[in-house]
Amino acid sequence: MFILTEFCRTHTHCAVFSQILKTFVGYSLQPLFWASISPLLVIIQSSRARIGEEMSSPHNHRRRRSSAAPLEGEDLLSEILVRLPPLPSSLPRAFLVCERWRGIVSDARFLRRFRLHHRRNPPLLGCFVQGISPIRFEPTLEAPNRVPEARFSFPIDAAHTYVILGCRHGLMLIFLWRRNQLLVWDPVTGDRHHLDVPPGFDNEETRIKGAVLRPAGVAHHFQVVLVGNSDIQLTQAVASVYTSETGLWSNLLSAPLPADDPDVVTRVYHDMCSVMIGNSLHWFLIGNFCGILEFNLDTQSLSVIHAPVDVDVNTCSVTVMRAEGGGLGFLFLSDYCVQVWKRKTDCDGVASWVLGRTVALDNLLSMNSEEGSQSPRILGFAEDNNVVLLWTFIGVFKVHFESLQSKKLLESYRFYRWFHYYPFEAVYTADAGIM
Repeated sequence: MFILTEFCRTHTHCAVFSQILKTFVGYSLQPLFWASISPLLVIIQSSRARIGEEMSSPHNHRRRRSSAAPLEGEDLLSEILVRLPPLPSSLPRAFLVCERWRGIVSDARFLRRFRLHHRRNPPLLGCFVQGISPIRFEPTLEAPNRVPEARFSFPIDAAHTYVILGCRHGLMLIFLWRRNQLLVWDPVTGDRHHLDVPPGFDNEETRIKGAVLRPAGVAHHFQVVLVGNSDIQLTQAVASVYTSETGLWSNLLSAPLPADDPDVVTRVYHDMCSVMIGNSLHWFLIGNFCGILEFNLDTQSLSVIHAPVDVDVNTCSVTVMRAEGGGLGFLFLSDYCVQVWKRKTDCDGVASWVLGRTVALDNLLSMNSEEGSQSPRILGFAEDNNVVLLWTFIGVFKVHFESLQSKKLLESYRFYRWFHYYPFEAVYTADAGIM
């Protein structure tokens, strides 16, 4: 912040930075914004210094003509505004500054850039909660970024039989069981896309799970990855990929599931949505054994990974997560004890699980475990923010286990332990007239 203020003081031609400071004074701009602006300041300073040196040298005529000019005017302002935090109130605040700013932040091309620029660091706007009443959106941000509950009205009435398969990149994937269809819904824009389930996924015999995502650098197209068990014995996992750009499903892919006990089936755990780590999607498997079903988007292949611990989902809860430093991680919660595991590969290429840390949840969240009649439960994982959502008897928390930072999001008396929670991360502006 000091660097930016000093830059504004010494560079009168960059009054836009001063306007940024005035507009957002007292406003909690994320450190990520200042980190992204700092290289821009260096580029501006170095480019001006370079051109000044070249113009003063009589031997650099050819270089003068080919040198790129530094960012000026609208281009500079646009580069700065696109780096504002992706919070709902950021662009509406900029919109009110002046006509010049209003013209930029309301331009459709700028809005597409803004969403693409922040697609990998969107805020956690809230959760879609499925309980005894119809599904509703529960906001978790504080004012002025709090999204009204009614803003994201669920597009399906209670008369339909459906299963929410998860949210990612601002989209929700819903399985319409009776129709044997999938619905891809964009809560921000309201767009809906209905897809027929491909051959090989019979809703009477196949336990269907899936995931939705947007390919990197693409704003309007999406992909759907459908996985399930292929036959009545449930001994094989199958997968198929839909691409909206072509409107086609891929050929059916398959991988055998371990079958140590033929009387016990292996299935995808219905209480955990997919988790994307790198360019692979992961689902938790229970039944015959405890493991992780991994679908690699690059190689279009399925594989099965054994979990680091045996899990009884009736007494414990788990989630796949991004490990510290990247890679595949696994969080295991039993009573008030949390184990955080990481998948590592040794010099011989052999992968194994390593216990990273053990956390006493009652100490971390400052609660007396003896007062609670029910133990904590993992509700979900918000992968872009790398936080785990936890239900406790004192409230619903988000916890970042790398930094051990936590924040209370919701009061527990309004939400039961067995409700289903679907974290929704997206770039959204509070003014519908802007985006």
